[in-house]
Amino acid sequence: MTMVNAFDPSNTAGFAAEEAALIERRRRVLGPAYRLFYAHPVHVVRGEGVWLYGPDDTAYLDAYNNVASVGHCHPHVVAALARQAGVLNTHTRYVTDGILDYAERLVATMPAEIANIMFTCTGSEANDLALRVAKAVTGGTGVIVTENAYHGVTDVLAHMSPSLGAGAPIAETVRVVPAPTSADTSGEAFAQGVKAAIADMGANGIRPSALLVDTIFSSDGVFADPPGFLRPAVEAIRAAGGLFIADEVQPGFGRTGAGMWGFARHGLVPDLVTMGKPMGDGHPMAAMAARPEHLEAFGREVRYFNTFGGNPVSCAVGMAVLDVIEDEGLIANARDVGAALKGGLEDLGRHDGRIGEVRGAGLFIGADIVDAKGAPDAAAAAAIVNGLRERQVLISATGRQGHSLKIRPPMVFSYENAALLIERLKATLADL
Repeated sequence: MTMVNAFDPSNTAGFAAEEAALIERRRRVLGPAYRLFYAHPVHVVRGEGVWLYGPDDTAYLDAYNNVASVGHCHPHVVAALARQAGVLNTHTRYVTDGILDYAERLVATMPAEIANIMFTCTGSEANDLALRVAKAVTGGTGVIVTENAYHGVTDVLAHMSPSLGAGAPIAETVRVVPAPTSADTSGEAFAQGVKAAIADMGANGIRPSALLVDTIFSSDGVFADPPGFLRPAVEAIRAAGGLFIADEVQPGFGRTGAGMWGFARHGLVPDLVTMGKPMGDGHPMAAMAARPEHLEAFGREVRYFNTFGGNPVSCAVGMAVLDVIEDEGLIANARDVGAALKGGLEDLGRHDGRIGEVRGAGLFIGADIVDAKGAPDAAAAAAIVNGLRERQVLISATGRQGHSLKIRPPMVFSYENAALLIERLKATLADL
C-alpha cells in the first residue's frame, strides 16, 4: 500500500550511520506497519511554538502539524496538565467538576441544538461512537463517505477510509462518492453523488444511516469554498432518513478562521459532531457532540464507558487549549495569516505554472501541483515536499492523485512564518 510522502525503508543510501541505525532499530522493534514521512525522515527531540528541533538543534518550521493546534508545548497547556496530574486523574464514573466545566464550555461553542457531549481518547473512537449512535437512531447501516476520505483506524473506520488503500477494502454497507470540486459552486454535483449512493443502497437492501464528511475534505485535496455548498448533500441524506456527521477532527477548533467549527461555514447544524487531534494540543483526547434526542435513543439501549475519555487531566488540558485560542485570538490569526499565506501561494502560482489551483480556509490550505499541460503532477508534488524538508520546512501532500500540497501549521503561525514558507517554496521550485 502506497502512502503520499512515505519514506522508502529500503533506501538509506547517504544517511549518516547513526540515522540508519535508528531507523533500523525502529523497524526492528515497532514492526513494518508504521510509516515515516519524507525521503529523508526527520529526527526530532523537542518542539516549541511552530518549531520542531533535531538532535543537533536544527530548527524545522512546522507547517503541517494541526495536532499541536496552539503550538508545540504551549506553556499554559503544559502547566494545566502538570497541575491536574498532581491532584487527581480518574474515570467518569465518579462525579468530578472538571468534566462538567469543560463540557459546558465546549458545548457553548456549538449551535443550541447540540447540547450533549461524550468524551473519547481519539478521533477514531469519536467517529466510531458517532456511527453507533447514527445506527441506533436510524435503524440503518449504510454510510456515505468521499472517495479519498480518512476517518480513522478502528476496524469499522478503516473500511470507510478509502485513503488507506486496498489494504483496507471498503465495507459492503459503505458507498464512496466523488469529493466536491471548486467547479461545483452550488454543491449540486456533490449532492447528486450522495443521492446516487442512497439509491444504490436502496437497490441492495441497505438502509442509510449517515453521511460522514470531514468538513474541509482534507484528504480529498482540501475543498472549502464556497461556504454553503454542503447543504444540498445534507438535505439529501436527511430526506433518506440518515444523519449528517460532521467530522471536525481536522478543521475544528478555529483552524478555518471562521469560528470554531468547519460546518459553521456552511450554515449547517449537524446531527453529530466529532473532534479530536487539535483538542488537546498534542494530548490524546477527542469527543462526540450530539443533539440530545439522538443520544436519548442511543442511551435507552446502550451504556457507554471509556476508561480514559473525559478524565480530569484531559479536561484540564482541553480547558487550557480553549483559553489559549481565546486569549491569543487564534481564530482571527488563522483567518488573517491564512489569507496572507494563501495569497502568497496564489501570487507564486501566477509566476510559476507548476502551482495550480490554491484552495482553503484559514490555516488549512491545499495547492495543486501540475505539469506543463495542467495535469496533476504527483511526482513534482513529492519533490517539492521533500525539497522543503531539506530547507527545514515541513508540509505534506494529499488528494486522490497525491498532487496537492497540504499546509496546516499550528494556529500560532505568524506572517513572518508564512513569508519564510513562501520564500523557501520559491527556492525549492527553482531547484526542481
